Amino acid sequence: MAVTIKSATFSALEAKIINVEVDISKGLPSFTIVGLPGTSIKESKERVRAAIVNSGYIFPLGRITINLAPADLKKIGTLLDLPIAMGLLIASDQIKIHDIDKNLLVGELSLAGDLRGINGILPILIELQNKNYKKFIFPKENSNECIITSENLYPLESLKEVVNLIKYNDLKPWKPEFSLNSDIGYKKDFSEVCGHESIKRAMEIAASGHHNILMFGPPGSGKTMLAERLPSILPSLNYEEVLEVSKIYSISGLLKEEGLLKNRPYRSPHHTITSSAMVGGGRELKVGEISLAHKGVLFLDELLEFNKGVIELLREPIENKEITISRLNSKATFPSDFIFIGAFNPCPCRH
Repeated sequence: MAVTIKSATFSALEAKIINVEVDISKGLPSFTIVGLPGTSIKESKERVRAAIVNSGYIFPLGRITINLAPADLKKIGTLLDLPIAMGLLIASDQIKIHDIDKNLLVGELSLAGDLRGINGILPILIELQNKNYKKFIFPKENSNECIITSENLYPLESLKEVVNLIKYNDLKPWKPEFSLNSDIGYKKDFSEVCGHESIKRAMEIAASGHHNILMFGPPGSGKTMLAERLPSILPSLNYEEVLEVSKIYSISGLLKEEGLLKNRPYRSPHHTITSSAMVGGGRELKVGEISLAHKGVLFLDELLEFNKGVIELLREPIENKEITISRLNSKATFPSDFIFIGAFNPCPCRH
C-alpha cells in the first residue's frame, strides 16, 4: 500500500505544499523517484539509504517508487530527504502510524541520519499559517527563522528523533521567540563620514525621497565609503518588509545565524557580473543581485566597466520595482525595489 507524506518545495519565491508518495512492491531491488525531481533530489537516494541504515533501521528491499505530486511542478532543494525516509520506514512496516498525512516534514539528511539545515524554511512557515497540520517537523538548525506563533512546531536534530516523535508523541511543541524591536546596528554608519558636506546633503535627500544616485570623482575621493553607509540613514524595515526581504535571503541560503534580516540590504556586485547573476534566472530561476538588494541599496562601482547589456537590464526593475523572468517551462516575478547608486571615474585613465 502506498504511503503519502506531506512536504514542500518552491516555485520562485513561494512555497508549495506537495505529496511524497512512497510505494514498495515485489520485484528486483530498485529505487526510482518520479515527478520532476531536481538533481539534488535525485541524489537523495544514497543519502536516504545510508541515513536509514546508520540510524538503526533496515533499508527495505524491493521495487521502490517515489512519486512527487503534483507531477508537473519542478521539485528543487534537499528538503525532501526526511519525508522520503519516513515514507520508506512506514511503507516497510517499521513504523506503525495512521495519520502521518496530517503532519508536514522537511529536512536534509546526513549519511549518519542527522537533520541538516535547508534553504527556504521561512516561505514554508508563511505558507503554513493558514493550514491545519498537527506537526511541522523541520531541522533544528533552521529554528532561527521561525517568526510565527504556532503550537505545532518541532525543530529536531535526527531521523531517530523524528521517528520517536511520530511513534510516541513524547515532545512538547517548541515556541519561537521573535522580536522586531531588537537592536539593529550597521557596521558602517553614515555618522562616521567627516567632511563631504555637499554629497552628504545629496545622499540625505536621496534617502528621504528614494532617489537614485550617480557619483563621479577620482579614486579615493570617498564614493564607495559613502555608498556603503547609505543604508544606515534609511528608515527601519517594518514587519512586512522584514518578512519580504528575509524570504528572499532564506531561499537563497544567505540568512545568518541571527535569523531574520532586519537591516536594509546592501549589494555591490563586481563589474564582471553576468546578466543572469544580476537580474536572476538559471535553470531553477534563482534570484539575482537586484532582488537581493530589495528594500535596500544596489551599488555599482566602476559603472562604465559593466557590460552594456547588464546595465540595460536595470531599466525595467528600476522603473517597475520588479522583474519578470520567463523560461521555456516557467515564469517568475521577483521584487526589486532598491535605491541604485552608480559610481565612476571622470576619465578612462581613472583620474
